[in-house]
Amino acid sequence: MPSCHPTSIRFQRLLLTGAAGGLGRELRSRLKAYCTTLRLSDIADLGAEATGEEVRPARLEDASAMHALLEGVDAVVHLGGVSTEQPWGPILQANIVGAYNLYEAARKNGVKRVVFASSNHVTGFYRQDEVVGTDDPARPDGLYGVSKAFGEDLSRFYFDRYGIETVCLRIGSSFPEPRNRRMLATWMSYDDLERLVVASLTAPVVGHSIIYGMGDNTTTWWDNTKARHIGYRPQDSSERFRAKVEAADPHPDLTDPAVLYQGGPFVRTGPFE
Repeated sequence: MPSCHPTSIRFQRLLLTGAAGGLGRELRSRLKAYCTTLRLSDIADLGAEATGEEVRPARLEDASAMHALLEGVDAVVHLGGVSTEQPWGPILQANIVGAYNLYEAARKNGVKRVVFASSNHVTGFYRQDEVVGTDDPARPDGLYGVSKAFGEDLSRFYFDRYGIETVCLRIGSSFPEPRNRRMLATWMSYDDLERLVVASLTAPVVGHSIIYGMGDNTTTWWDNTKARHIGYRPQDSSERFRAKVEAADPHPDLTDPAVLYQGGPFVRTGPFE
């Protein structure tokens, strides 16, 4: 697969956690162009190890397993963890304890850059008639969003204290095409996802940065102005899908919180007990 991101930088070993998930599977094939060895981790089945791959299953809540996972790694793309609204228990273990274990393992192994899959759900309780910047306060739309806000704060601490650089990607909706009206604003193509991740890995200096993972969409709720130093320039827009999406949902219910708030259905998911 040809590279979507023009760079001559090549890593010796990259780690991709959450490699069995939807975005992980997509990046598994794409990140190989940028490294000699791609180390893959998840608790779900990762299949057979291909040339240039190391398959290393590990549980995020297992500190010793995480320490071993980060040995000899140049940088981490951390997609691992719970990725939907769930009861507190699984979120606590994978996204809170797991994030801490990842950063502690990075510190002890001397890993100096992490690309952290945060989420647009960190700011999901802003309305769809607002534009949010990366300096605006978090307004999580659920426990999942709370866990990602924690991850952003944790990664800032590890930068300030230990110099581990992180780009927090508040990923919108990355699919082959937008599935509903909300995704006209939040959609990001797989090619743009690759551009975003590789820019985050290869920008000379990132410090602690937050950037929304979105395409070059006409409708948008997020202002990425302060993240231009990353070098991410999305090239794909949801606009070519607009007629199809609007025809499927011509009259959205404006009394539905999922229509009013940026987080969509997450704002009304749960409680679970």
